[in-house]
Amino acid sequence: MSEAKEKRPLSDAVERMWAQALVAVSSVEEEAAQLVQRLQAVAGWSQEEVRRQVTEMSERLASQRQMLEKGIEEGVRRAVSRLRVPRRDQIQALQARLERVAARLDRLDQRRPPS
Repeated sequence: MSEAKEKRPLSDAVERMWAQALVAVSSVEEEAAQLVQRLQAVAGWSQEEVRRQVTEMSERLASQRQMLEKGIEEGVRRAVSRLRVPRRDQIQALQARLERVAARLDRLDQRRPPS
């Protein structure tokens, strides 16, 4: 199996997992908003109490979302490391080396007498 074919299913799986995670987080946020509205109606909360509760809940959701994102990023990082994908600095070093080789070839080509 070619390397390109191996990478594509992995990236497809990562994209699907990320989309599912975002849908789950959005669903939780919508449910939380509905819960706050119901609590306001049932508990008779004031607007200030609703704001305080929403702020507190939003902070918790934001924290949980960050934890989820970090977990997904770490999973992707582990999966990519298994694929032996070169690091950015390795790619940059290789690119610099190729540029030096290209420059040397240009200089050699300029020294060659015309045919």
